[in-house]
Amino acid sequence: MFLIRQSRPEDVGTLLKLARMVYFINLPPDEKVIARKIQHSRECFLRLATEVDAGGSTAGGSGHYDDLYMFTIVDIESGLAIGTSQVKAHMGGPGNPNYAFSVFTREFTSTNLGIGSRHLVGRLYADESGPTEVGGLILDPGLRGHKARPGRLISFIRFHFIGLHRAIFSDRLIAEMMASVTADGDNLFWDHFGRKFIPVKYSEADRFCQHNRTFIDELLPKEDIYLSLFPLEVLNQIGQVSKETVPARRLLERLGFEYKNFIDPFDGGPHLEAAAARVPLIASTRRTVLGDPYEGGKSLAKAPVGPCVVSVLRPDGEFAALEVQAGVDPSGKVRIPKHAADQLQVKKGDTVGFTPMDFEPVAAGDARPTAKPTRKKRAT
Repeated sequence: MFLIRQSRPEDVGTLLKLARMVYFINLPPDEKVIARKIQHSRECFLRLATEVDAGGSTAGGSGHYDDLYMFTIVDIESGLAIGTSQVKAHMGGPGNPNYAFSVFTREFTSTNLGIGSRHLVGRLYADESGPTEVGGLILDPGLRGHKARPGRLISFIRFHFIGLHRAIFSDRLIAEMMASVTADGDNLFWDHFGRKFIPVKYSEADRFCQHNRTFIDELLPKEDIYLSLFPLEVLNQIGQVSKETVPARRLLERLGFEYKNFIDPFDGGPHLEAAAARVPLIASTRRTVLGDPYEGGKSLAKAPVGPCVVSVLRPDGEFAALEVQAGVDPSGKVRIPKHAADQLQVKKGDTVGFTPMDFEPVAAGDARPTAKPTRKKRAT
C-alpha cells in the first residue's frame, strides 16, 4: 500500500535524487530550491488547515494566490518516499505573467505564380489570468508499471485536493509538459532559439525562473518567430513531450486536458489546459462522514463503490491520503478498511475527503464529466 502525505524536510534528499534521474521544470535538481519549495508548501498546508471549518469548507482569499502544495508518496511497508507531485494555486497573475509561445500557422500565396507556402509561427504570450498549475510529477523509475499504480495515485491526488478546496484554485488548469532535455540540462529548442537571446544554458535559465521571470520579457523578442526556419529536428520537437513524460500526458488527456497551441518558450514542450469543472476527478470529489471501518476479510456494505481516494487534513496541517476499496452504509456514510482508517488516523464520524477513482475518459470538446457505473462487487 502507498500513502500520500504532504512533503517534508526529510524528503529533500530523496526528491533531489529523483530530480537528478529525469530533468523536470517544476522540480530542478537543486537541493536549496527543493528545500525552499517544501518549506513554502508546509506553510501553505498549515494555513489552509486553520481555515477549514468543522464541515470541511474552505475560505478563499488572496492569501492563497501564490500557494504551493507538494505531495510525497510513500511505500508504507518500507517507509521510503518514491515520488512527488505538486499543485500551484495560481501561476503568475496581474503584473506577474506566466509566459508561453502562442503557435499558429501563416500562409503566403502568389496568384500570379499559383503557388504558396505555409509557415509555423511563434509569438511570445504573457498570461496574467493566474491559472492553477499541476506539475512536478516524478516517480521512482523502479515503480513504473507496478500493479498498484502509484504513479496514477500521485498524479490524481492533485485533482482530489483541488476538488476539496475549490475556493482557492482557478477555474482553469494548466500543465506545462516537459520536452526532451538531456541529463546535462540541454535542449534543442533552447539552443536554436532561447540561447540566442539569453546566452546561458537551458538548465541555468530554468533556475532563473525559480526566482523571477521578468528577464523573459526583457530579453526574448516580441516579434513573430518563424519556427519553420528551424532545422527539421528542432521543428519536429515543438509541442512534443519527452519519452518519460508520455504517460503523464496521456493521463492528463484522459482527464480532459487539451493542447491549445501554446508551448514553453524555453524548451518547446506543450502546455495542456482544462476547465476544472470538466475534470471528472474534481467534479466527483466531496467531503463525507466516515462510517464503521470494516475488516479486510469482510464484505462491503450494500453499495460497494470500488477504488477511492480518501484523505484527511488535520488541524496541524498534516495531510494524508490512501487509495482504498470503499463502500457506503445504509445511512450514506463511507466505509473503508480498518487498516486504512488506522493509517489515516481517522475514526467513525470523522469528515474525510472522498473521490471515486473509476471514471469515463473525457473526450475532446465534451464538457460533461462522467463517472463509471458502480460495479456490483470488488475484491477487498
